[in-house]
Amino acid sequence: MKKKKPYGNTLREQLEASSRDRLYSFFLDFGGIRGALVHATRMVNEMRANHELGTVETLLLGHAYIASSLMTANLKGGDRVNIRVDCSGPAKGLSVEANAFGEVRGYLIENPIPVDHSPETFELRELLDRGILSVTRFLERAKQPFTGQVQLRHGTLAEDLSHYYLVSEQTPSAFTFSVQFDPSGEVTGAGGLFLQVMPGTEESKVATLEEILRQMPSLGRLFAEQLPAEQLLRERFADLSPILLAKRRIAFMCHCSKSRFRRFMAALPQEELAEILESGPFPVVTTCFNCNSEYDFPRAEIEELLAERSAN
Repeated sequence: MKKKKPYGNTLREQLEASSRDRLYSFFLDFGGIRGALVHATRMVNEMRANHELGTVETLLLGHAYIASSLMTANLKGGDRVNIRVDCSGPAKGLSVEANAFGEVRGYLIENPIPVDHSPETFELRELLDRGILSVTRFLERAKQPFTGQVQLRHGTLAEDLSHYYLVSEQTPSAFTFSVQFDPSGEVTGAGGLFLQVMPGTEESKVATLEEILRQMPSLGRLFAEQLPAEQLLRERFADLSPILLAKRRIAFMCHCSKSRFRRFMAALPQEELAEILESGPFPVVTTCFNCNSEYDFPRAEIEELLAERSAN
């Protein structure tokens, strides 16, 4: 993977930003409510730089990155989760994957999204429209992945993922995602919350949670103001006795490499490699969908690949 623009102007700023990007798992009401909170400012900024996104595209794909990172809270080992949207709206959809190590990657099907104006609100309902939301879990110990699907009913990832969890797990769930921009369009704060109410939780506790969420400013704004995530949990949810269970890093990360793409090129039919060598243009540029990293193959490397195929 080639990060086109690490977030932060100096090494110190980059390290500080990296230390703040974390996923926090917690309980409220002594386990009556499960939650996950993510600070994702650096991740969303680096995602934006690599995929060369505009503001609307950053907002939509940023929400998906935040969502997938929240959904890794209970993953272990080699587990990973994929969110995919296929729809008739201008965005056409997206695909984002995150693993238990907190590594997130993914892409928009349309970039730039063909709209002639910015949405009036940041809910972006008009971009997704009718379609299917798919969630696939790849569990290390499972023989095959499990995929669940729901129709898009609301047009926002937060609401449609909440609906997915209600259908698939019969558990009342709520997501909130937030990306804060400065006047120049740069991302200054990004984060999200994932909350699930467990069976038997008192209605009064649910009412308290709803009131807390109504009064809470956007997470993007709070993180842009440098509020530490642990302080947010401690202070904002004080009436529900928050218990921090774990925290781990999250990052924009893809394990693509030139050597991997070379193996893909080497697997092409010999006739196709010969045609590439004859027609060019050079260098041949390959691009990773998930992180938009580019890997170049000059004529000499294509000749080498063809010679290897001929020898075999």
